[in-house]
Amino acid sequence: MKQGTKCIQAGYTPNNGEPRQIPIIQSTTFKYDTSEEMGKLFDLEASGYFYTRLQNPTNDFVAAKIAALEGGTAALLTSSGQAASFFSIFNICSAGDHVVCSSEIYGGTYNLFNVTMKRMGIEFTFIPCDASHDVMEAAFRPNTKAVFGETVANPSLSVLDIERFANAAHRHGVPLIVDNTFPTPINCRPFEWGADIVIHSTTKYMDGHATSVGGVIVDSGNFDWEANRERFPGLTTPDESYHGITYTKQFGQGGAYITKAVAQLMRDFGSIPSPHNSFLLNLGLETLHLRMPRHCANAQKVAEYLDACKKVAWVNYCGLPNNRYYDLAKKYMPNGSCGVVSFGLVGGRAAAEAFMKELKVASIATHVADAHSCILHPANATHRQLSDEELKAAGIGPDLIRLSVGIEDIDDILADIENALNIAVK
Repeated sequence: MKQGTKCIQAGYTPNNGEPRQIPIIQSTTFKYDTSEEMGKLFDLEASGYFYTRLQNPTNDFVAAKIAALEGGTAALLTSSGQAASFFSIFNICSAGDHVVCSSEIYGGTYNLFNVTMKRMGIEFTFIPCDASHDVMEAAFRPNTKAVFGETVANPSLSVLDIERFANAAHRHGVPLIVDNTFPTPINCRPFEWGADIVIHSTTKYMDGHATSVGGVIVDSGNFDWEANRERFPGLTTPDESYHGITYTKQFGQGGAYITKAVAQLMRDFGSIPSPHNSFLLNLGLETLHLRMPRHCANAQKVAEYLDACKKVAWVNYCGLPNNRYYDLAKKYMPNGSCGVVSFGLVGGRAAAEAFMKELKVASIATHVADAHSCILHPANATHRQLSDEELKAAGIGPDLIRLSVGIEDIDDILADIENALNIAVK
């Protein structure tokens, strides 16, 4: 199947007389005839469901669809994108471990890694996504367990050289984890360029309508945990908290990582999405292949308009030929990147605030990547907790405006921007 067909049909195949649409299994528990049957589920010797905090059929159908779209072997839905980021690292790291991470990442993820997980004893070294070979190599340590980056960073819009980061990770025997939220698997499939684990905030383009917070983790099945068994004892040695199971032996290279995340992390943290939210996510996925081209086409026209406007100080969108990431974007995302454009106005921060106040089509919202156009001033909102130095390292200036271009009529979007500019910037 091609991507458009997978968006609609992957993950769930109804049998004769069964619901054509993925059903909402809104139940906390599942009935069994014998205690022995349930015992096999708890021992992971049989497949099935016993408690929605760990797994639910609706959630698993949708996770399987996303795994198919990314080309992975297994996937797990989480209750938020932040939970997906946390689980993806914590599944293979513990106190005393270390991760190499691109500094150009979402502010909430940066805070999670640099503050919260640091308190848990996991240390991160942040390097620029265009770091030199020497800088990148120097970032690795004997206790490094993973490399993390975003395909297109939020909101700096830098483009990760996935192949280069993957090669560096593999030289040191660790997986590359990539947040592919902005391009989605419609525009980029990081596994094809060497990434090992992909995560998404499904809250964004996958849901597409700002209805449900969620996340997902997808395993490529390509990383050989056993070949690096001393580095990943949580996967390659018996788990005494779960009947002494060795995940790589029982579930293989393609199933160990996700099964461990379910058996350990979902069991203990319970960051599961509600089945109803997963049902809504699936509705968004069914039109993902139609919406993404429209987002990209609209954003391209907005970026070109802003780039030609004298009231605009600068524009950052990798679809512009003068953008520093244009060539990388063409390599990894030849059909378009995403609908998010960042820019600054003549007049700086004050002009940005005045401009945003005058918009009528685009709304000021702490959100991005849905059908509606929305706008945000990150230094005042999502990245408010960062210092000036951290803002600079993340590629975010005090004047940066993040515009998520929706799928409204492009003429209305451009007219809204022009009107607000004429009022706010003299």
